[in-house]
Amino acid sequence: MDLTKATPENVDYMVDQIKTRLRMATGAAIKSTNFNEETYEDLKDIYDMVMSKERFSISEIEAIVSELGRLRKG
Repeated sequence: MDLTKATPENVDYMVDQIKTRLRMATGAAIKSTNFNEETYEDLKDIYDMVMSKERFSISEIEAIVSELGRLRKG
């Protein structure tokens, strides 16, 4: 999968992977349709960071979810 391109499919894939990796109980609240191409690079940065770590503290998960909330389109 080529994640260098800002496509709806890539956004969907990254959001699903982030939710899976963080084992988010509230994953339904974060949908790929909440993000647009303008926030793609920021979403990709979060995705890369989440995929590079094996474990997350509660405060790290809260910070990631907060950042995802900030990136959501109005």
